[in-house]
Amino acid sequence: MKQNVAHVTGAELAQALIYPGSVAIYGASDDTSKMGGRPVQFLKRSGFAGAIYPINPKRDQVQGLKAWPDMASLPQTPDHVYVLTPTESVPAAVAECARRGVKVVTILASGFSESGPEGVAREAALRQLARETEVRILGPSSLGVVNPATGLVLTANAAFAEPDLPVGKVFVASHSGSMIGALVSRGKARGIGFRGLVSVGSEVDLSIGEICEATLDDPQIEGYLLFLESLRHGDALQRFARAAAEKGKPVIAYKLGRSCAAAEMATTHTGALAGEDDIADAFLKDLGVARVEMIESLLEAFPLAQKMPLGTRPNSRAKRVGVVATTGGGAAMLVDQLGVRGVTVQPALPDTVRKLQEAGVPGQAGHVLDLTLAGTRYDVMKKALDILLDADEFDMVAAVVGSSARFQPDLAVKPIVDSAHHSKPLLAMLVPDAPQALAQLTTAGLPCFRTPEGCADVITAVLNRRPRRAKASRMVRGGALATLSEAQAYAVLDELGVPHTPCVVTPLKGKAPPLPFPYPVVAKVCSPDIPHKTEVGGVILGIGSDEELDQAFETLQSRLAEHAPNSTCDEVLIQPMCKGLAEVLIGYRTDPDAGPIVMLAAGGVWAEVAKDRSIRLAPVDLDTARDMIGEVRMLQTVTGLRGRPRGDLESLARAISAMSQLAVRPHLGVTEAEVNPMMVLPEGQGVLAVDALMLRH
Repeated sequence: MKQNVAHVTGAELAQALIYPGSVAIYGASDDTSKMGGRPVQFLKRSGFAGAIYPINPKRDQVQGLKAWPDMASLPQTPDHVYVLTPTESVPAAVAECARRGVKVVTILASGFSESGPEGVAREAALRQLARETEVRILGPSSLGVVNPATGLVLTANAAFAEPDLPVGKVFVASHSGSMIGALVSRGKARGIGFRGLVSVGSEVDLSIGEICEATLDDPQIEGYLLFLESLRHGDALQRFARAAAEKGKPVIAYKLGRSCAAAEMATTHTGALAGEDDIADAFLKDLGVARVEMIESLLEAFPLAQKMPLGTRPNSRAKRVGVVATTGGGAAMLVDQLGVRGVTVQPALPDTVRKLQEAGVPGQAGHVLDLTLAGTRYDVMKKALDILLDADEFDMVAAVVGSSARFQPDLAVKPIVDSAHHSKPLLAMLVPDAPQALAQLTTAGLPCFRTPEGCADVITAVLNRRPRRAKASRMVRGGALATLSEAQAYAVLDELGVPHTPCVVTPLKGKAPPLPFPYPVVAKVCSPDIPHKTEVGGVILGIGSDEELDQAFETLQSRLAEHAPNSTCDEVLIQPMCKGLAEVLIGYRTDPDAGPIVMLAAGGVWAEVAKDRSIRLAPVDLDTARDMIGEVRMLQTVTGLRGRPRGDLESLARAISAMSQLAVRPHLGVTEAEVNPMMVLPEGQGVLAVDALMLRH
């Protein structure tokens, strides 16, 4: 095998993957009822213009095409080979393709790392082939690749037996093979087409991120839909998403895992609170990806995301939606769904109400502009839309259409279609089942929805994107993690500029030294062997004198002997008692897929009970840290609400940002860190860490 080969990437990869001039079906069957027979059948039916080479050593012909016994006998090297053979023969088939110089091999079979030691060995063989040869591997467990524009239906997915696949502007990449078929059938019913669909399977080589990144320069692809089961190969996904944002190509994602239990970590609370799905959510939003909750939203989100390109909104935090309706009930459903997602339905301001009245627009401009049945008239709805779209108080306008959408579709949607040119996003929600009206709106490129849930889901997902250019240093992974003592952790906080209470570290055996701060104090055991001090009785609070401190030393020694006899602990840490207006937890960890993250959470019992927290990719700047503070509900109690004292939230923002700098300080080697609690003092007095825990390589 070759070493240090130049792998197929970029435009060359995209060409072989979705624009191949020739394809081979390795293990092709003459029986179209079998999975091995479908790709040839689909390619012929769809009018694929390139050469099709069935590989079957037992037949002279396959479905009317000349069959070839092996790769070596082919008259040319195909760009793309779909391997349909049984699992155990796949590595040999891929090796044969590599020897022939094939650029991309897609593998249908399953039964690799998920199936035990033999499968792990087979997958390792594939990974080795991908490293040592020029071949790129899609799969295993890939249901194939489809490009409706060229007739490339290189798939065994039965859903593609349906003719006349719709052509569109979006590219689909999915961990689930069946999902590409589901999206095509659902899209066809809605008049939504695709520029390409790829089932990535197990990502032994090619990942969703690398595949999508390779297609970014394709002018026919204007956006991306991702169906994610995990964040494997998160670095490639990051590169792609950031590049897509720069090119103005929206990325919409549906990710499984919202109901998964939190990913527990061995030492800190951060992993338990920042569960796997919470990290994925922060990861996607920080990359500018619109994460939707409903599969139908995955299809519906692209037009609105395209209408609101990243980085062009004058106020990135704006979430004000104006609603105009011909049905009060339909509007109320949308308002409810937006409200539970934290999106503001903005009433018309007095100046806008005046303009509506002067234009003779009937109806009441309350929380929504309810035109009642008068809104079914073209002139009424058109005037209302013109005024609302020009009003500064709205970031977008939603038109809710009632029964007229079904019974008079042309009249119902015409004023909406005629207003589509406005620079401000306009969308439509149809209350009845109105496929004809929906089709007209879709054809006009307007964001349009069948349900209030789907409409609110898409609006929220698009508004919640928050792309940042933060780049973390790459931490060298591997090796055992070492826990730092609290004193050692404070030394790291000093280097980062995170304030903490003053402390004295002294031998546990013997008398306490004179203290540089007044009583009362707290005494804690201080040892890397005991990360959770309270679990062994290693913390004594409210010590009020020298005599009590000496007694505390003896008590700590006794408790260690009883509860931690095998742990080494020679020191005690003494610090003054501290009380703030609020307690928070600031956590940092390096996620294996998403990379470094920082988390702010309510401290104390609320940290684990209420799961009141905010997460971002690290590092974060001050503005982002302020946003995080605004997302933690408990901290609203120290914002001066109803005359209550204000906490020093600006100092807290500085501490969050400083802690997140661990992501760009690789020399510190810290992979997990937690300040818990951090005391928020009154405004102007700062914040203080009163306990800290860190792990590093």
